[in-house]
Amino acid sequence: MGEIKVPELAESISEGTVAQWLKQVGDFVEKGDYIVELETDKVNVEITAEDSGVLTELLAGEGDTVQVGETIARLEAKEGASAPVAPKAEEKPAEEAPKQEAAPAQQKTVEEVAPAAEAPQQGNQKQWLIASPAARKAARERGIKLDQVPTTDPLGRVRKHDIDSYADQKSNEQKQQAQASKPANPVSPSPAASENSDKPVERERMSRRRQTIAKRLVEVQQTAAMLTTFNEVDMTAVMALRKRRKDKFFEQHDVRLGFMSFFTKAVVAALKKYPLLNAEIQGNELLIKKFYDIGIAVSAPDGLVVPVVRDADRKTFAGIEGSIVDLAKKARDNKLALKDLQGGTFTITNGGVFGSLMSTPILNGPQVGILGMHKVQLRPVAIDEERIENRPMMYIALSYDHRIVDGKEAVSFLATVKELLEDPESLLLEG
Repeated sequence: MGEIKVPELAESISEGTVAQWLKQVGDFVEKGDYIVELETDKVNVEITAEDSGVLTELLAGEGDTVQVGETIARLEAKEGASAPVAPKAEEKPAEEAPKQEAAPAQQKTVEEVAPAAEAPQQGNQKQWLIASPAARKAARERGIKLDQVPTTDPLGRVRKHDIDSYADQKSNEQKQQAQASKPANPVSPSPAASENSDKPVERERMSRRRQTIAKRLVEVQQTAAMLTTFNEVDMTAVMALRKRRKDKFFEQHDVRLGFMSFFTKAVVAALKKYPLLNAEIQGNELLIKKFYDIGIAVSAPDGLVVPVVRDADRKTFAGIEGSIVDLAKKARDNKLALKDLQGGTFTITNGGVFGSLMSTPILNGPQVGILGMHKVQLRPVAIDEERIENRPMMYIALSYDHRIVDGKEAVSFLATVKELLEDPESLLLEG
């Protein structure tokens, strides 16, 4: 009997959530086949079978939290085994299968087998209730007896969605009973009454990644002395340079010249000038980093992720653009590896792609600085005392941890980014 265990995921990850079982009890699996998909705080990981055989038991249901090293399934490994042949028609009925050692797929495995109430009009013959681990867990948490839950499964198996539907039904019945017992002419509606109204709602479980994002953003706001300073950049020179060079740039490097390479180069140059924004707090010490791994916030299907462009100070414009394109594609396809997300020293986020005109970005702890880009918008700008021109302007925002970064340093950092972007050729001279 082989065991499927949660492998080592990463140094900072000790648990995950079962997102989806790719194989079910009774399935034959080949060595190397994907069995289960785990959702971690950062990426999804697929666990493979180390042996060939029949999957006989699942010890965790979809939605359950599992620890590294925990056994989550059992496999009857058979050396040189091949896929099982379908049983013949004259074989014994399925209800006798628990007595047959040769049919492990029919034994009680992932489902919890518990005696249910005697079925009416069937004498003393008892039925057996089958429920998934996720259903068992949900039933325990809500105080529901499994034998009371109706199921639409043709084999009578109780799934988690059956528990949810049953709980919602009971909740609605309780609400209706509560409303029926209220006085005919209440003086005024209370907050509880509005909560019990029969308005249509949809309840959806937060993904593990969304829970982690929510938790960490709140932690940052509670632990860091976060402030934000603003400036605006005249994007005329950058846009003109892109217009002149974009075709030749694409021919030479097979990647488009975007804004992100300019901002990344400007940020790296400003970090070299103001190194405390490339640091983090560890206890009573400052860890000032002499490398520049810049996180680029990317919108992914399950929430915002921040893959990292490594050694951005050593990359060319084409190298930065190529790295960002690759990481963004991985994020959209949910193919980011843990190494793609770890170890950033500073973050850039671009809300402008969604039309944001101004925002206050939240720190990506333990980093102490994050730069927010925004929408480029034509605005009238005073050129001198007599002239006003419409210029493509962008608000930029720097959120920083005031525990180690003073206001003067933060404002100067942002001013440096602005100056470099308004004279983009100077970025070529920055070492």
